[in-house]
Amino acid sequence: MSEPKTMSEKPESQALPSDKAIVEDASLDAESGSQYKGTGEHKLVRQLKNRHIAMISIGGVIGTGLFLSTATSLRFGGPVGILLGYLAVGSITYSVMISLGEMIAYLPIPGGHIKLAERFVDPAFSFTMGWNYWYNWTIVLPAELSAAAVLINYCQSFTSVRKSIYVTSLKGNHSVNNAAWITIILIVVIGINMLGAGVYGEAEFVFASIKVITITGLIILGIVLDLGGGPNHDRIGFRYWKHPGPFVQFNNIPGVKGRFLGWWQVMTQAAFSYIGTEIVAIAAGEAKNPRRNLPKAIRRVYIRILLFYIGGVTIIGLLVPSNDKGLNLGDGTAASSPFVIAIQRSGIKALPSIINACLLTSAWSAGSSDLYTSSRALYGLAAAGNAPRIFLKTLRNGLPIASLLFCSAFSCLAYMGVKSGSGKVFGWFANMTSVAGLMTWFGICVTYLRFYAGMKAQGYDRKHLPFASSLQPYAAWYAMCFCLLICFFSGWSVFLSGQWVVSTFVTNYLPLILFPILYAGSKFYYWRNGKSVAWQRPEDLDFVTDIAEIEADSYDDPPPRNKFEAFWAWLVCVSLSLCRSSLLSPRRRCNPDK
Repeated sequence: MSEPKTMSEKPESQALPSDKAIVEDASLDAESGSQYKGTGEHKLVRQLKNRHIAMISIGGVIGTGLFLSTATSLRFGGPVGILLGYLAVGSITYSVMISLGEMIAYLPIPGGHIKLAERFVDPAFSFTMGWNYWYNWTIVLPAELSAAAVLINYCQSFTSVRKSIYVTSLKGNHSVNNAAWITIILIVVIGINMLGAGVYGEAEFVFASIKVITITGLIILGIVLDLGGGPNHDRIGFRYWKHPGPFVQFNNIPGVKGRFLGWWQVMTQAAFSYIGTEIVAIAAGEAKNPRRNLPKAIRRVYIRILLFYIGGVTIIGLLVPSNDKGLNLGDGTAASSPFVIAIQRSGIKALPSIINACLLTSAWSAGSSDLYTSSRALYGLAAAGNAPRIFLKTLRNGLPIASLLFCSAFSCLAYMGVKSGSGKVFGWFANMTSVAGLMTWFGICVTYLRFYAGMKAQGYDRKHLPFASSLQPYAAWYAMCFCLLICFFSGWSVFLSGQWVVSTFVTNYLPLILFPILYAGSKFYYWRNGKSVAWQRPEDLDFVTDIAEIEADSYDDPPPRNKFEAFWAWLVCVSLSLCRSSLLSPRRRCNPDK
């Protein structure tokens, strides 16, 4: 392996190691088999195209978290509380993504931030981040399946009583058991992943496009309904901001304290909705032309945050009162999406079922992304030597079959919802994955700060990175501190008088406690095996390895080969242009490169 040059051997500021001499030097390492693809046996194949990465970055992993957990957030925070909560977590999300973007655009390697943690922090930190991340996405999949059962049961029940104008509570007696719906969705999810990354990319492109169209249509419809354009011609305006009020007094605690606690309760649920934005890092190892396509994906993250989340929760707060009984996800299979509640309150009879069908595709999409991410995370762990090497086994098309089958087995946890109630189980899983996801973000920020320190110590100019942000390193420090803060106080409500709930305490604090335990245990293991447990000096961090094949995978995108490819390129361009124009300027030119 080529040793990175120290700061004393180079000028104060210089270009990154992508020039011909250094690439040729790195190529010698590749030929000697010291890089991660050295054996040629355990190799992922770059099959994800630009349009796949584009739609994954905008709509990937957006599932029932946005459409269902917003119900709990509105119930606890009120219309202003939920908006401020999602704005706060949105700023953290953006800070994490620009931190991750700098690293992964420069080093788009299999394993993503898991392998980057090994390189820029230490193997123990990579071990901890990897297993935490795998656990996160292994648990998210059952949560999505449980939430999908909520949506289908609501749709069935609504159909049987569609003559009623507004249904506040629907309970039990469904013609199809929850287990059947979970099985049907699970077959689709596993089937998509078994066909390889290329098919997953195509499926996610279609599903994400449906989600973009759905959420954009819901926002437009929400504005129309709020201004009195619905069948009942009721002009709502900011009525629910006045009564029941902009905030909810948490647990009937009066004054500013109760409103603040209600807002803080939103934070964990908001995190569950945002978790998964970092999936582009895991997809980097299978992305075509990563140096060109990944920076584009990172730059589009603001569309995801502003259009989907901020726009969505604003409309919810305008159309649904925070004291609506339908917002309670704990009543078994009777829960529903706030979007559907809003449409049903307006008197539109057929649209809720159509929206539920679109939301069901979101569950399929998020479920397939969850399985894809967990299997690649396990592959990354095995590549770093932190999991059994059997999980490196791949098929000829680059499918990590051993990792995929192992992760698929954990999806059976979704069947817990058959007896306990899918809405309740969804809440348990949401709490667990929110904290685990925030700890992953914490680890990404720590890794980036080490990356930044190494760049500075070795005299590299960050302006030459494929993607760089002027907000660094302050954005990384901000996200790192607030991720820890939210995790530490995520289960604070159980400590109020008479509010102790064992399930809430365990689901909120188990992932937080496991993170330092895993790190200390892996540190001890490496120490017992005679390996150094000290972090490398910033001057010694490796910015050279893997550069040769990354440069080899970088090229100018060829023109479309046929009318079908030309149509898809046009569709992506128009979709992104519409998203940007709705957020920025209505006369902006269509340019998918930005």
